[in-house]
Amino acid sequence: MKTVYVDNAATTRLSDAAMKATMPFMQDIYGNPSSLHHIGQEAKEYLEDARERVAKCLGALPSEIYFTSGGSEADNQAILTAAYNGEKKGKKHIISSKFEHHAVLHTLEKLKREGFEITLLDVYSEGIVSAEDLKNAIREDTALVTIMTANNEVGTLQPIKELGEICKEKGVIFHTDAVQAVGHIRVDVKDMNVDMLSVSAHKFHGPKGIGVLYCRKGIILQNLINGGAQERNKRAGTENLPAIMGMAAAMEEANAKLDENAKYISALRDKLIEGVKDIERSRINGDLEKRLPGTVNMCFEGIEGESLLLLLDQAGICASSGSACTSGSLDPSHVLLSMGIPVEVAHGSLRISLSEYNTEEEINHIIETIHKVVVYLRSISPVWEKILKGEVIE
Repeated sequence: MKTVYVDNAATTRLSDAAMKATMPFMQDIYGNPSSLHHIGQEAKEYLEDARERVAKCLGALPSEIYFTSGGSEADNQAILTAAYNGEKKGKKHIISSKFEHHAVLHTLEKLKREGFEITLLDVYSEGIVSAEDLKNAIREDTALVTIMTANNEVGTLQPIKELGEICKEKGVIFHTDAVQAVGHIRVDVKDMNVDMLSVSAHKFHGPKGIGVLYCRKGIILQNLINGGAQERNKRAGTENLPAIMGMAAAMEEANAKLDENAKYISALRDKLIEGVKDIERSRINGDLEKRLPGTVNMCFEGIEGESLLLLLDQAGICASSGSACTSGSLDPSHVLLSMGIPVEVAHGSLRISLSEYNTEEEINHIIETIHKVVVYLRSISPVWEKILKGEVIE
């Protein structure tokens, strides 16, 4: 049985270009960039070359690029930097949205415990933040606005350029978690009006464990990790040069093929949506136009997402669910709940996230399998029987 991998929002396979770029730095060019001898300095030259290449892909200056362990670290450093810098000026109010990644939400919870006030904006049924809501929420003591570029579960795109313009006019630092966006849509930090931006390489066929924090020149970063003087004294620890080189190669390749891949992947996505939207009591979540090329999130009433996921896996289809088992209790996705989707509907969610490696044949297999699995699960579901009878689901 052939495996069909459609969980690319979780992670992607390493591209050939990234693998090729990584390998020489495992054994041949292995020096520590901080060492003064010629082997170390050779490594440093490659490190700075990668920084320049990444900066070019993002429309940034090389001096504005900091290498991190991934998106979560970048999110943490950006948010804590803006918060603590703002606190020094008497600003302890932060604005975000209700369906951010937990790397953002949990960091905001930490700050709330430290006395910061957090405002989470609504995302409405389409999964998009309102610029008007942001305007109304900004106050004199607002230190930071952090809104993701693309949602990791439903794939909706936020009006980042417009939101950034509002923040610029109000003199408020604006950060965006662009982990799901970079490598899939055009990202230019200057055009987007962002002050800080988070990136993770393994979302666009780069290595795991490496990411980027873009921080606009003039913002003084707060250290998360203390020790050596790496990353201009802002991120201690010997640089992961093999992963950095792989990330730079993957980002360049993704940017070069951006339009081509988006067109191909969007066609597969639309075919998938067309093939499943006629299933009774089902829904596609999020705005159908303002979305990533490859992310589809759907709900099927009367079934649990975990059961759906397991049966798809038995058919060789690797996808993900919006719900998760935690300590034996099934909790629906906070993203779907923030969009006003009822708890009982959110339980039956499925996320399929595509890449350029997927094929039309695979999409046909997914459509056929989803139809069969939904019919089967509903046939053994007492909840589905109640739905058909119009009874209240508790």
